[in-house]
Amino acid sequence: MYKYDGRLIHQSHDDDGIIEVVELNGIRSLHFGSHPRQSSMRLAAPHILQLTYVRAMTGWLLFKQTLADDALIIGLGGGSLTKHLLHYFPECKLKAVEYRKSVVRIARSHFGLPLDPRLKIIIDDGGRYVCKRTETEREHYSLLFVDAFDHEGMAESICNEAFFEACKRLLKKDGMLVINLWGTENSQFRQISQWLGRIFQWKLLFLPVRCKGNIIALAFNDHSAFYSMRDLRARALALEEQYQIEFPVFLRDLNTHNPHTLTNLIKP
Repeated sequence: MYKYDGRLIHQSHDDDGIIEVVELNGIRSLHFGSHPRQSSMRLAAPHILQLTYVRAMTGWLLFKQTLADDALIIGLGGGSLTKHLLHYFPECKLKAVEYRKSVVRIARSHFGLPLDPRLKIIIDDGGRYVCKRTETEREHYSLLFVDAFDHEGMAESICNEAFFEACKRLLKKDGMLVINLWGTENSQFRQISQWLGRIFQWKLLFLPVRCKGNIIALAFNDHSAFYSMRDLRARALALEEQYQIEFPVFLRDLNTHNPHTLTNLIKP
C-alpha cells in the first residue's frame, strides 16, 4: 500500500490518532495521519539528520563547545535529535518527554532509538512536566529542546507564557533553549517571540529554515557568553567538517535575520 508518495510499512492508532511509517527512496518517515513528516531517517545512514529543521536545531553547537551533562527534550517523535545527541556526545545525559507511549514504541521499533542508560524517557505532557519541575529541577539543564507538534500544530500545553518561564527556571545560568516554531502561523509566532524576548531579556536569535515554514529559536539564559562573529565563522567551518551539517549557512542566516537582537549576543 502506498501513501504520501511512499510505501506504507506501518499503520496503527491510539487515543490521539493515527501513526504511520512510510518509506520512499531509502528514507523512512513518521506521519501522524497527514502529509507533513514528523521525523525521517535515511536507512543507510541512521545517525545523519535527514530533515533540515532538525539539522537547524543543532545550531546550539555554534555557541557551546559540547554537551557533557544534562539536556531535556520535549517531544520525542522518531528520535532523530535524541539519537544524534547520544551518538556524538558520550558524556551527555538525556531526558525525553513524550506524550504518546505508542510513539516511543515506534521510535524503538522503526527508527532505531536505542536502549541506552544515558537516556530516560518519560510519558507525560511536556508542558505539564516542565511546569511541575521548576523547583525540583531548577537550574539543572544545559540545554532544553522543544519540538512538540502534532498533525494540528504546536501542542497547546507549551504555547503559553508560563511554559517558557518554567523553561528558563530549569536551565542553568548559561543554558540555552532551542525550540522549533512554525513561522507561517504569524499571530502565534509573534506572540511566542514576545514571550521569549521578555523572559530571556532579548538574548534571542531566530534561524529560519530555508525553503520550509519552520523557524528555530535560540534563547540564551542570563550568564551566557558574549561571542565574536570572527570566532563563530571559524567554528562554523570546523563544525561543518565534523558533522556534515551546514553550520556556515546557519550563521549567515542568523546574521541576516536578527538585526535587532544580534548585538545582545555577538560582537562584529
